[in-house]
Amino acid sequence: MFNQNETQQIIELIKREVVPAIGCTEPMAVAFAVAKATETLGCLPEKMDVSLSANVLKNAMGVGIPGTDMIGLPIAIALGAIIGKSEYGLEVLKDMTDKALQQGKKMIEEKKIHISLCENAPNNLYITASVSNGRETVKVVVCEEHTKIILIEKNGKNIFEDINSQTKESDDDATLTLTMRKVYDFAMETPLDDIRFILEAAKINTTAAEKALNVSYGHSLGRTMTGIYEHQIMGDSMLSKILAYTSSACDARMGGAMIPVMTNSGSGNQGITATLPVVIFARETKKTEEQLIRALMLSSLTVIYIKQSMGRLSALCGCVVASTGSACGITYLMGGGYEQVGYAVKNMVANLAGMVCDGAKPSCSLKASSSSATAVFSAMMAMEGKFVKSVEGIIDDDVDKSIRNMTRIASSGMQETDKMILEIMTGK
Repeated sequence: MFNQNETQQIIELIKREVVPAIGCTEPMAVAFAVAKATETLGCLPEKMDVSLSANVLKNAMGVGIPGTDMIGLPIAIALGAIIGKSEYGLEVLKDMTDKALQQGKKMIEEKKIHISLCENAPNNLYITASVSNGRETVKVVVCEEHTKIILIEKNGKNIFEDINSQTKESDDDATLTLTMRKVYDFAMETPLDDIRFILEAAKINTTAAEKALNVSYGHSLGRTMTGIYEHQIMGDSMLSKILAYTSSACDARMGGAMIPVMTNSGSGNQGITATLPVVIFARETKKTEEQLIRALMLSSLTVIYIKQSMGRLSALCGCVVASTGSACGITYLMGGGYEQVGYAVKNMVANLAGMVCDGAKPSCSLKASSSSATAVFSAMMAMEGKFVKSVEGIIDDDVDKSIRNMTRIASSGMQETDKMILEIMTGK
């Protein structure tokens, strides 16, 4: 079904969207922009001004910054200037030291950092970082993707500009049209060696979960689920393990642990929720490596496909999209084919389409856990031939139209919801 060129396009798309990150991707994207601006300036800035779109601000306000025991943007910005390296991408702060942390705290105390909302941002993911040493000023603009620089300006003159920055797609992506059928067929038919790289996502996210199960991060939801009292309620079941692993990895990430996770479409929680339920189900049911690879590919590419029409950031919780992917992967591991996978997608869309995103924060582990449980339930229903019909709510007979209905609600219908969420968050 796929020619060599199309196969390569899809593989390259997945490799761009499934990448490692340390910490929440929004503050890391801000730190990345500040790091690039500081590198261009050539010295530590005396003043830093950062202007952010509402969705970036919302996702960066309440999340822990790795290695700091601190929350929010100021310390991320300071460390981006002090030790940030743009070449690390979303692992921009991995050279963190205690000396840098103390220096960053001093920067904050000296009020060298100013953060503002960009009222008319051209994209939901939009970051402007301006740094100055008193003599020279550098401005870096990141747009559409967390590490996509579209402008670098020094002393008012452009030294780099991405003239295609408003297209939202590369030329290659513009010619690549995904459907649920194409996603499924790619995961099932592509030679195994060409997609084996997806196992790295499983390895990194499983490691993050296992580390977090032994330490208290965030709300410690994953660790709590492994307690004696919790086992009396939930038992030592496959489902309890899926929920514990998924939520513990989110606990670590949102709690500011210096632990890398593999992201999907710009979000670590999406990467976690798209991989760990599939990994645990495959492990507990003793599936082969090939089955695991194909299930992970089906899950990961489903997430990428849905996010293409929904956008990087929106008022809909990204765990909804990611768990839709894992529902597909689990359905395949249960022995389902394309028809059953489609049923699982419809069940997920019907159930979770209204879950709002009220910013990145430790309690995201609760949403990841709820979404993962729903993924398992949706897969079980699908395997029994049970699915939400087109006479019910936003579901359409066509699975792709069902997905579009959800993404339309997320990208357009919930705009006022998004504004209200930010108003509530900033008004506290």
